[in-house]
Amino acid sequence: MRQQVGLGRLVPLGGARDGAWIAERAAAVLLRHAVARDTPGVRLDGLRIGLAGPQDADGPAVPPPPGALPPGPLRLAARFAATAAQPLPVTASGLRAALAGAAAERIGLAVTEVDLCVTELLDTEPPTPPAPLAREPEPASEPASGPAGPGDPEAGRVAVAALAVPGVTRLTGGPARPVRRAGHQDGAALPRRHVRVDLAVRMDHRPLEVARAVREAVSAALPDRPTVSVLVTALD
Repeated sequence: MRQQVGLGRLVPLGGARDGAWIAERAAAVLLRHAVARDTPGVRLDGLRIGLAGPQDADGPAVPPPPGALPPGPLRLAARFAATAAQPLPVTASGLRAALAGAAAERIGLAVTEVDLCVTELLDTEPPTPPAPLAREPEPASEPASGPAGPGDPEAGRVAVAALAVPGVTRLTGGPARPVRRAGHQDGAALPRRHVRVDLAVRMDHRPLEVARAVREAVSAALPDRPTVSVLVTALD
């Protein structure tokens, strides 16, 4: 669970059959820059992504990362400050549209609700956040079954297949744990072996589409065609 603390919530990309998740911290980077670009005069002070209704969540088609939210409609909650250049209802409407559009079109999040809370009225325009250049240190990974390590040819095939997918910049999760393998989940045997890949995606690629392609490529690279899940931990 230490990894989840460092990455924030692990939220589903797409639907139940997509087998992909993204770290809330990574999604927030893209959402903040979309707000800075599309809604001048707004400073985003806080951002959380959660399930819109736990009763509407679906069971994922593949085992999720530990502690990850199940697939389902999402609620995006944001706190913001804004100038008085235009009426607050107009500003809030533009912010809501910018967040919902970026979440769906640029990331692949199934956001159905956007809740906003005004925290402050600003006298001057907020500064534009710089584009992310430096990578943050990777948080420690949780123990896993079958970690990938040096001299592991199967993990090497997985890495080659994943890194060949357009939009993948690197594998993450620590130098010895970008690939996790398991034959069962929560004590129940899986119909097929399962592989999880942690990776980073280019900012100009849609994480959901990249994750789908990685799942297909990794499964095809292994003789037993295991089920595959993808966790996007960063956007580069």
